[in-house]
Amino acid sequence: MSKHTKTVKGPTRFASIREEVGRSWFRLKQSPLSLVGLGMVGSVFFIAIFAEYFSPYPADVFVPHFESRLLPPGPEHWLGTDNFGRDILSRVLFGSRIALQVGVFVEALTLAVGVSLGLIAGYYGGSINQAIMRVSDIFLSVPQLALAIAVAAALGPSLWHAIIGVSMVWWPWYTRLVQGEVLSLKEREFVEGARAVGLSKLRIAFSEILPNVVSPVTVKASLDIGFAILLTTALSFLGLGSQEPTPDWGLMMSVGRQLLPTYWWLTAFPGLAIFCSVLAFNLLGDGLRDIFEED
Repeated sequence: MSKHTKTVKGPTRFASIREEVGRSWFRLKQSPLSLVGLGMVGSVFFIAIFAEYFSPYPADVFVPHFESRLLPPGPEHWLGTDNFGRDILSRVLFGSRIALQVGVFVEALTLAVGVSLGLIAGYYGGSINQAIMRVSDIFLSVPQLALAIAVAAALGPSLWHAIIGVSMVWWPWYTRLVQGEVLSLKEREFVEGARAVGLSKLRIAFSEILPNVVSPVTVKASLDIGFAILLTTALSFLGLGSQEPTPDWGLMMSVGRQLLPTYWWLTAFPGLAIFCSVLAFNLLGDGLRDIFEED
């Protein structure tokens, strides 16, 4: 009898998941802009993974060729070359890896800190809640870019220090979001049932309540990836992020601005890549928000 139950339970659960995915896809298709965002995000990931195959000069991304410096866009170099003679198209394509690396690691650090503190603050309440929320208020009171610049400058110029600086800007927003969700969930029947069977507060917070705050956190994270890319490239533009010869879009624009307006392609194409990436994640985030709000 138990054996029969197991054989039925698997397909039933799979059918339920498949039905939910189908409904989500149907809702996403109702928004053409969200589909555009999904396609753009998929393209960014695809290009980042296979950058070697799309780049016309993959071996020369880091290698200077002074005999070819500052060539305008043309048949040999579709987007021109920079002041070191490196192909800009190749560097922009490899720069997508840096951008996604930034987005993934910033969100990983932000979610780990912000969601954990939000769960603890919301469920435990009392003095613990007050302490966590007052600390988050202090971080929220400082302008985002100013705080990121201060942290990155204190740690020293590097991509990883820029990632840490940007992460410290965003974790309080997740703490406040999750804390509010937990306050509305912790008196629900399923939480009362978990208390009745003797589960610890920490286990209830992370195993019972956490799955129920995934939807709003996912929407915010998808929107914030684009802003994390934008803020980190701003730090690189200011000299606090990636350093030469890393093909970072912000760093490429920082070098190119010194040669404007004559050599416009040095800044125009990395800037266009930043614009498309941020727009893609924003459009996708709007689509996910519509899906989860209908649920």
